[in-house]
Amino acid sequence: MINYGFTKEMNLPYETVVVLVREALKKEGFGVLTEIDVQGKIKEKLGIDMNKYIILGACNPPNAYKAILTEEDIGLMLPCNVIVYEKGGKTVLSVIRPTVAMQMVDNLELQKVAQAVEEQLKKAFDAIK
Repeated sequence: MINYGFTKEMNLPYETVVVLVREALKKEGFGVLTEIDVQGKIKEKLGIDMNKYIILGACNPPNAYKAILTEEDIGLMLPCNVIVYEKGGKTVLSVIRPTVAMQMVDNLELQKVAQAVEEQLKKAFDAIK
């Protein structure tokens, strides 16, 4: 188990998990700003086949705004990444833990924002079954 994210394996199809993730994030006030089809890019750039793997960049605008007001350069660490990939016949879902990611920034107010974001992301993560 990684300590910088929440992770679980599921017996659901990859495509189903991606849809469920988007819905759960939306319910918690997140939008998906970026989407990287890692499988497609690896095939395009390297000619190598790999399992399905997507990175979704999730953003909660009110909290992103608070974070930027608190620490202007925090944009280097935004948005919050969520990954979905296939592994051994299962689908894996991992969501970043903002409290861990933001530990390198010495800013108590930012840690408070990170805690709030993490609670929302964890609710979305837990809703996917």
